[in-house]
Amino acid sequence: MKTPTNTFKQAIAARQPQIGLWVGLADGYATEMLAGTGYDWLLVDGEHAPNDVRSILAQLQGIASATSALPPDATRSHPIVRVPVGETVLIKQVLDIGAQTILVPMVDTAAQAAQLVQAMRYPPEGIRGMGSALARASRWQAYPQYLHEANAQTCLLVQAETVEAMKNLDAIAATPGVDGVFIGPADLSASMGHVGNPGHPEVQAAIADGIARILKA
Repeated sequence: MKTPTNTFKQAIAARQPQIGLWVGLADGYATEMLAGTGYDWLLVDGEHAPNDVRSILAQLQGIASATSALPPDATRSHPIVRVPVGETVLIKQVLDIGAQTILVPMVDTAAQAAQLVQAMRYPPEGIRGMGSALARASRWQAYPQYLHEANAQTCLLVQAETVEAMKNLDAIAATPGVDGVFIGPADLSASMGHVGNPGHPEVQAAIADGIARILKA
């Protein structure tokens, strides 16, 4: 069998709008139900929701179960996992349990982004640990070419949510291996001195400018 294609990565590379839902319930049953409701993606939140690796795994399994039962022409929700922090070990674990797309919060510089690209990829392109024999991601080696195919199917999204990140946004977005940038309005508003007010005109202007710069990258 061939390593599954990351359809979300393909879609955003083609600049096709993707509509999704933030899932903070930390419950596999609820996430499985949501996976049948037609969203392009579901984000399992490990930063602000009470998730750990096991509960994220349960939700990935739920999404896979729900989408496998859908008719051929139905929209299949692609799972995105937001990790609480961009640590290499945690990223490795989340990839190994089957996530292909990861969102990392609080990325302020292109150097940070480049380190995350390394964490997402197997050698020689990165430093991801070679534990595919124990990994759900390879279906325990049912995908015989997984080690050679996985790098092309992983998708790295990073969050820009501070004044520093916005200053460095062009370089972050242009970092090879970064597939998308998400601007976090709540933390950005706090960083700009407008705590709890992401609708402030200065914050909204910064976000609009940031989106335009991301699209040019």
